[in-house]
Amino acid sequence: MNRAPEYVSYARMDELHELQHPRSEARGELNFILLSHVKELLFRAVTDDLDTARHALEDDDAAAACLALSRAVRTQRVLVACWESMNGMSADEFAAFRHVLGDASGVQSFAYRALEFIMGNRPSGQVEEAFRQGHPTVLAELARPSVYDAALRHLARRGFEVPADFVNRPPEQQHEEDPRVEDVWLEIYRHPDRHRDAHRLAECLTEVAYQFSHWRATHLLVVERMLGGKSGTGGSDGAAWLRTINEHRFFPELWTFRTRL
Repeated sequence: MNRAPEYVSYARMDELHELQHPRSEARGELNFILLSHVKELLFRAVTDDLDTARHALEDDDAAAACLALSRAVRTQRVLVACWESMNGMSADEFAAFRHVLGDASGVQSFAYRALEFIMGNRPSGQVEEAFRQGHPTVLAELARPSVYDAALRHLARRGFEVPADFVNRPPEQQHEEDPRVEDVWLEIYRHPDRHRDAHRLAECLTEVAYQFSHWRATHLLVVERMLGGKSGTGGSDGAAWLRTINEHRFFPELWTFRTRL
């Protein structure tokens, strides 16, 4: 029996290529599944880098946190590019196999949910659903503070006036925008020379949030191009629902303080 090349055996490439099983004869379905797999793996890669950043912030190592956040941004750009590849499919090509998806929807992805949770988007309805489903990766994420929580706690230890209720908030609780947190970022941006590390951290966090919003906005455009006004899979309202979540911003005070700067 011939031995597989080390590259194939190390990364189990043969098994990877056996995971795609189209349910129709439509030309675009295989590509759709492949891109879905790519996005799923990239979600995990971004989450891993954000987790590294969180550990660094817990150790008060802002430089290491920024390095990990910068890696996450590079992967996020690849995620955005995935939509460009998906965009090569015409509306009729997608319609030819959309029926075989049933109730399947990307929002059901545990890797995507873990990514939203580590970023700090933890609305009560999604948290309750996560506890009902009981996926270990998602539950483990809910037991830890988000990367934004870790950043605020780091700033508090560095002497910034972060309110105590944000430092001690239960991890599964949603972060709500607060002008007192906005004041902290405003101080940092008014005196960047005095707070170089904190300013660099703020810029890195903002870029991560920006790229996530870029991904969502591109998702909306692709859905509108493929579906128009149709409802989405998984019971969502399609483009209308995506327009709503496009208004959401991660790390909200990093966006709102700019009005006052």
